[in-house]
Amino acid sequence: MKAFEFATDPDRVIHEPARLKIMAVLSVAESADFTYLMGETGLTRGNLSVQLTRLKEAGYLEIKKEFVGKLPRTTASMTSAGRRAFDTYRKYLGNLLDATSWR
Repeated sequence: MKAFEFATDPDRVIHEPARLKIMAVLSVAESADFTYLMGETGLTRGNLSVQLTRLKEAGYLEIKKEFVGKLPRTTASMTSAGRRAFDTYRKYLGNLLDATSWR
């Protein structure tokens, strides 16, 4: 087992529970629209909007706004930087759990 540095902090942008849910959903989907993300994450419309903005500002998401007929549609997808950040976060959590397991 590799030594784990307990003083190391996780990526705080991803670590926040609402943003972690969004990143987890998008890690297994090419993209997802706003309504789908609301349903999967259980976030309110306002909270989801704020969290998507924060992830976009961090460079982790691309947000696309378009009209389908007369209805607006907002779609989110992970950027390559977002995929790398999420992969690093997953490794961090895996290493943390490995370092604290009972064997």
